Amino acid sequence: MTITEKILSEANKKVVKPGEIIEVDVDFVMSHDGTSPPAIRSFEKIADKVWDREKIAIIFDHNIPANTIGSAEFQKVARNFSKKQKLSHFYSHGEGICHQVLPEKGLVEPGMVIVGADSHTCTYGAFGAFSTGMGATDIAMIYATGKTWFMVPESFKIEINGKLSNDTSSKDIILNIIGKIGSEGATYKSCEFCGKTVEEMDVSGRMTITNMAIEMGGKNGIMEPNQNTLKFLSERTGKNPSEFKIFKSDHDSQYEKEFYFDISELEPQISCPNDVDNVKPISKVTGTHIDQGFIGSCTNGRLEDLKDAYEILKGNEIHSDVRLIIAPASAEIYKKAIDLGYINQFIESGAIVCNPGCGPCLGGHMGVLTKGETSISTTNRNFKGRMGDSESEVYLSNAKVVAASALKGYIESPSDIRLE
Repeated sequence: MTITEKILSEANKKVVKPGEIIEVDVDFVMSHDGTSPPAIRSFEKIADKVWDREKIAIIFDHNIPANTIGSAEFQKVARNFSKKQKLSHFYSHGEGICHQVLPEKGLVEPGMVIVGADSHTCTYGAFGAFSTGMGATDIAMIYATGKTWFMVPESFKIEINGKLSNDTSSKDIILNIIGKIGSEGATYKSCEFCGKTVEEMDVSGRMTITNMAIEMGGKNGIMEPNQNTLKFLSERTGKNPSEFKIFKSDHDSQYEKEFYFDISELEPQISCPNDVDNVKPISKVTGTHIDQGFIGSCTNGRLEDLKDAYEILKGNEIHSDVRLIIAPASAEIYKKAIDLGYINQFIESGAIVCNPGCGPCLGGHMGVLTKGETSISTTNRNFKGRMGDSESEVYLSNAKVVAASALKGYIESPSDIRLE
């Protein structure tokens, strides 16, 4: 059996197999300021009290601080609900993006079944949990009962080996994978990432890869916890690694498909407009004009990403025609970046540093594009109109490439900046 099959068997209290429709007990459920109100309205039609106030989190991150009357009203609904239900995990003061905050707060553990009213809930698979996104009515039922249903997904084995170059990161790995498999190539599949590269990867890199499993249609992305992960989880939960419920795929696990990637010679990957799987090596798009750069999001707003940007921007000034926006993924990351001098350098270089949140990623606020503008971004989606006007364009890359491009005014390789 695969990791996913084992976790779902545990949650279903009997052995399951791919294609089977099952009901499971949910360990944790999450919604944010954009998705909580629809879930709350549906919940209030069927129940008065949540099933477990300790296992629900509501996090304000998509439009924080509120940028319209509508978003302020949404937040008021969620705020009142959290007070009424006495939820233990309510984060409304800029703590950060939901997918960063939950692991930081020690609310994610291996073997858990976690669902969220956000498609990138698959991020928690980096910690060996089964996690996936759902719609508001499904979340409402979980609020009320603590249960939901799934069709057990078939699994794809995605093995990654090799060592990254100085210009590349885990973002380039996952963009390369999505480019090969396609944006619909893994629809409703469990994307299981393994291999020497994954075994040695830090927590940030692992989260980036599982975060984007949904961009190839995956039901979930998942990895066996490595030593870096267990150390992170122990520090956050106060538990010894031996206390975690860790599942591993059997050697004879059955996969629908198997993929193998050697990333040793990989150059920075760029996802070009207007599909995430429209991936090209940077050498094919160098020189493309940009108006804006964005470093942040649940994909690449972590401290490691800010460090990458800092190393490129240090002692340099952003091109006069470019707006570079930087938003740390959480308040914790923001504070660490201040202590390390990153934020001061960003400001000196001419960047605009925003509070933790999703903001520009979804074209919400703090960086909306107008007609004819182009952005290069560390986010996860570049659909038409994703970051603003339907006639704007978005390129996706790692943080080093965004920083290098912001210095030049066009898409540029980090190695060319270092050579100057």
